[in-house]
Amino acid sequence: QVQIVESGGGLVQPGGSLRLSCAASRVFFFSGYNMAWYRQAPGEQRELVAAITSGGSTNYADSVKGRFTISRDNAKKTVYLQMNNLKPEDTAVYYCNAKLRNEYWGQGTQVTVSS
Repeated sequence: QVQIVESGGGLVQPGGSLRLSCAASRVFFFSGYNMAWYRQAPGEQRELVAAITSGGSTNYADSVKGRFTISRDNAKKTVYLQMNNLKPEDTAVYYCNAKLRNEYWGQGTQVTVSS
């Protein structure tokens, strides 16, 4: 069973930065997985934030374009989400998703943007 563990969340002031990490374990052929970050704010539906394919193509939600960057290190079986110029509306639990033939989710990491 593939395990996904997110880390790097926390409390940050508006305009600040955070880098989230998503580490996969018990996974064979991590480089073949399409990876993504989702987020869910209280009372809201889970939404796609950023995704990166096995080939390295990326796409972003309009609300984070130009501020967030997704990347992957296949040797470390890790995906990152660099978040800059954070806004209060970025506050949410951020989840990592791994998809190949099956789909796996992490437990989430809380990001709070507040002064």
